[in-house]
Amino acid sequence: QVQLVESGGGLVQAGDSLRLSCAASGRTFSIYARGWFRQAPGQERDFVAAISWSGGNTYYADSVKGRFTISRDNAKNTVYLQMNSLKPEDTAVYYCAVRVISGDYSDYGNYDYWGQGTQVTVSS
Repeated sequence: QVQLVESGGGLVQAGDSLRLSCAASGRTFSIYARGWFRQAPGQERDFVAAISWSGGNTYYADSVKGRFTISRDNAKNTVYLQMNSLKPEDTAVYYCAVRVISGDYSDYGNYDYWGQGTQVTVSS
């Protein structure tokens, strides 16, 4: 089992920045990749970004490219999502996730463990 705890959400204005963190504990040696997804009310859970745990390769949804940056601190078993130039449409609950095998990084069905989510609200 891998346990994930997210932090860093909040209420900001359009154009502001936030940094989300997600700390992992438990069987962290099994982690292949870490991802961030988000879900707005009434919407499906959408892929935001992912990072391979060993090589550090990064992947982004088109909607956040150039504004969001995913990074990792292997020593702390923590992944970060730096969100700049936030827009009202970025408002959602953000979830971090872990997968233990390779595959499509953008498919939430391929992730094995999930955090509890953290609310990000961007006002206009």
